[in-house]
Amino acid sequence: MQAIFQVKDDVHARFHAISRTYLYRVSLQKDVFNNESAYYVKHSLDVDKMKAAAKILFEYNDFQCFSKSKTEVKTFLCTIMKADWQLVENELQFTIKADRFLRNMVRAIVGTIINIGLGKIPVDQLHHIIKSKNRSEAGFSVPAHGLYLINVEYPQDIII
Repeated sequence: MQAIFQVKDDVHARFHAISRTYLYRVSLQKDVFNNESAYYVKHSLDVDKMKAAAKILFEYNDFQCFSKSKTEVKTFLCTIMKADWQLVENELQFTIKADRFLRNMVRAIVGTIINIGLGKIPVDQLHHIIKSKNRSEAGFSVPAHGLYLINVEYPQDIII
């Protein structure tokens, strides 16, 4: 839903948000019309393993391993509220919702889970990756062109 509403003068669009939801699109079929709007993976992916990996994310709140290196943030803590893969026609879509995200976090999570889906790393290895707090332990960052901010939620008390 899209809406325009007046808010109090001291409200900040980024810092007052209580959640954000991102969608990442992975194309499973080469398509010239999707070339710049979804990330194409030519090898087959094990979607069940990818779904299992997404569930592991709920067990943690420190996601330093998925943060851009050399970033100046006060905390790497995020609360993930939703993380799920869905097959939609010739596309895998990853939806993730959290109270906040680190720089590069969604793209690094998707890249790591794609590696799991490709069989390059086992599902349970995700526990070690997250606990390591080391960006080099996690997978590659998928390209930005498949990432979409699809929703931002705000508290009702900011509205005039």
